[in-house]
Amino acid sequence: MVRAQFTKRLLGAAAVVAIAAGGLISAGSANASEDHSDAKQHAAAVPEHAVTGYWQNFNNGATAQKLSDVPDDYDIIAVAFADATGSPGAVDFKLDPATGYSDEQQFKDDIKAKQAAGKSVIISVGGEKGTISVSDDASADAFASSITGLMDKYGFNGVDIDLENGVNSTYMTKALKAVHDKKSDVVVTMAPQTIDMQSASTEYFKTALGIKDFLTVVNMQYYNSGSMLGCDGKVYSQGSVDFLTALACIQLENGLDPSQVGIGVPASTSGAGSGYVEPGVVNDALDCLAKGTGCGSFKPSKTYPGIRGAMTWSTNWDAAAGNAWSKAVGPHVHGL
Repeated sequence: MVRAQFTKRLLGAAAVVAIAAGGLISAGSANASEDHSDAKQHAAAVPEHAVTGYWQNFNNGATAQKLSDVPDDYDIIAVAFADATGSPGAVDFKLDPATGYSDEQQFKDDIKAKQAAGKSVIISVGGEKGTISVSDDASADAFASSITGLMDKYGFNGVDIDLENGVNSTYMTKALKAVHDKKSDVVVTMAPQTIDMQSASTEYFKTALGIKDFLTVVNMQYYNSGSMLGCDGKVYSQGSVDFLTALACIQLENGLDPSQVGIGVPASTSGAGSGYVEPGVVNDALDCLAKGTGCGSFKPSKTYPGIRGAMTWSTNWDAAAGNAWSKAVGPHVHGL
């Protein structure tokens, strides 16, 4: 995700091929045949097919919004971002006056109103400039304690992990399990970069698998990426339906339940430095994965009708473009 208009490292096809040669890419999966039907039995109540949008707690040129301005097409609203404090692992959130709120109570009231309408409002941790480090027992405890504290203070339904400077799977898994122990209905989402989900051996992927019994969804960022390998071992360039489907396949065939996989894209060309696709491409990719229709050159060997849905950065950039993204993708996701 981005605080400015764009971010991320760019990885060319040559770098991806080098990664594959080193054994990081898994074209198939030892876990692909496992039964994951119970993967969601302890997860929080979120629509079977859901749309996630990031709400900016800052002004970077996109439309400034209050939560009440976010369209009903969004089922999960991730408030971006909680920031690091002086204590390792601990995070805090301060409402930016640029959002238009006169006080915190109005913000809290808007959270309650969204929840009354069946939406989940969660706190996102990290972003491009986030420097949160959870790398030992003490920082894992501090992270969990601060997240549950923010949930209590503001009424957030859960947490989104958007750490773009590295994740330690051992201690992040421990921290998130501690949050779940205190808040059994917690909504937990993740927004890794493409490079972070190329194999089940990466730290982000291991974290997702480590909390699979209560993980809500992984909305990988299919942008600001460069070329990547798909689950068939071929290199795909961002900005195409094949990029979305062939990379989603890696997650789907390496242990995550389809209900835990979403497609993350920019809401407009202003929302990211590269990788924007028209909303219709997102819908085609979802249809390809769910029904086997609308595919490009890559067609998965089976369908995943339980695919969770889509995510966008951000509701603010969506608003700046007349909410064209949510108007097109929202109804399509909900109709899967």
